[in-house]
Amino acid sequence: MRYAQGGGPSDERRQFREGIRMKAAEGFVSGEPSSVIAKELRVSVRSVQRWRLAWDRGGPWALRSAGSASPPRLSETQFVQLEAELAKGPVAHGWPDQRWTLSRIKTVIGRRFHKSYTLQGVRKLLIRHGYSCQVPARRAVERDEGKVTGWVKEIWPQVEAPRRRSGRGSSSRTSPVSR
Repeated sequence: MRYAQGGGPSDERRQFREGIRMKAAEGFVSGEPSSVIAKELRVSVRSVQRWRLAWDRGGPWALRSAGSASPPRLSETQFVQLEAELAKGPVAHGWPDQRWTLSRIKTVIGRRFHKSYTLQGVRKLLIRHGYSCQVPARRAVERDEGKVTGWVKEIWPQVEAPRRRSGRGSSSRTSPVSR
């Protein structure tokens, strides 16, 4: 099975699928036809045929999961260290502003752990550990909330044009025709 971004099934999903193959192996032992096994397990007949061929060649071991295609590049302890680096902020790592981007995190991983990630790989790593993509609130460092609130209450109403109220006579259809 192919995955668009080079991922793969999770460990739980891999174990679930291995369980289905093991149930199919029980059917192989009892001599059930592939179509019956496929219907019972709700999989394609072709899959059952492939599993039967593998089972004929290598027994139940041939139906076991091969495991993850690639183990995570950063261990849990390394990810904890990465979190500490991210907590320092981008400025501490030489960037001029306080925004973390995937490319910046990729660079930090490369510098700190000497491991290469793609941008998608960095994104998946962060999502796997509970991070989410966020758009920063662009607020100036010099912003004074008190002045902003005062401006909105006092000056903005003077600048904003008064709105027309809808009511009787506001539409050309309802206004009386003067002759």
